[in-house]
Amino acid sequence: MRVGNKSYRAVWMSGRDVVVINQPLLPHRFALLRLKNHRQTAEAIRNMTIRGAGTIGATAGYGMAQAFLEGADLNKAYRLLLETRPTAVDLKHAIDRVRACPDATAAVAEAERITLEYVARGEQIAKVGLPLIKSGSRVLTHCNAGWLALVEWGSAPAPVYLAHRKGRKVFVWVDETRPRCQGASLTSWELMQEGVPHKIIADNAAGFYMRRGEVDLCIVGADRIAINGDTANKVGTYTKAVLAKENGIPFYVAAPTSTIDPHCPNGDAIPIEERDEDEVHYIGPHRISPRGARAANPAFDVTPARYITGIITERGILKPTELRRLWKR
Repeated sequence: MRVGNKSYRAVWMSGRDVVVINQPLLPHRFALLRLKNHRQTAEAIRNMTIRGAGTIGATAGYGMAQAFLEGADLNKAYRLLLETRPTAVDLKHAIDRVRACPDATAAVAEAERITLEYVARGEQIAKVGLPLIKSGSRVLTHCNAGWLALVEWGSAPAPVYLAHRKGRKVFVWVDETRPRCQGASLTSWELMQEGVPHKIIADNAAGFYMRRGEVDLCIVGADRIAINGDTANKVGTYTKAVLAKENGIPFYVAAPTSTIDPHCPNGDAIPIEERDEDEVHYIGPHRISPRGARAANPAFDVTPARYITGIITERGILKPTELRRLWKR
């Protein structure tokens, strides 16, 4: 994807350093951050300097490769990386693959292979989902599942990007996505780089536009998909799915097949990360709640499969009911 006149990935490896786009600085400042060792890489995942399931996976794979290069205790490095973000299954897939390598050279090559797989899957998701985006479509999305979240192309907005590049008229409603506001700060910024018309809306406004008939379909990303089709994504996704069902609007999840966890039977088995309550109390440096008040801050929620029209993957648009059969092969 292009920023200004230059192409970037969300993450790559340069020598022994992992280089990432510093996402918390967006949209007001674009900067790169060099992570010098696997501990810095783990911390960047934990504190959400980088985020998004695929980018987390790619970054963690590089972090595991750094541990090889450093001669670090691989078991300790593995546990450190694994514990940074518990919900996104792509992280475990990546570090499992890299840890199985025989040496540092193979580990670096495997981490790069994982990253390139995410790039290819994102591009294929764009092609698979393209028929859903008719000229004039009005799409609602939640959080950021774009190229910042999947190395390149992204998942949920990928068909929108491709449709726009092909000259189709498309408009996106962008949920602000409290409490960290990744829709307002990241998705809107990405759409502006692509020139896609859009408007940011408060999370609570989505039902207003659905009821008025101004949303044609919803497409969201995923951090983990259980084998029965239940899907964990940024908190607030479940609300949008229920509203879409009530208003007869198709609701799609877009994700690479690496996000499907064949060992997870249903949404109740997905671990939900609980983050610092200050993320709710503050917007930037400004506290918006009374001092002494407490807050709860689940980072994700689970959308039951019955609310999902289809799952857009690099292997096609799958019905949630198809996953169990396909992953038994």
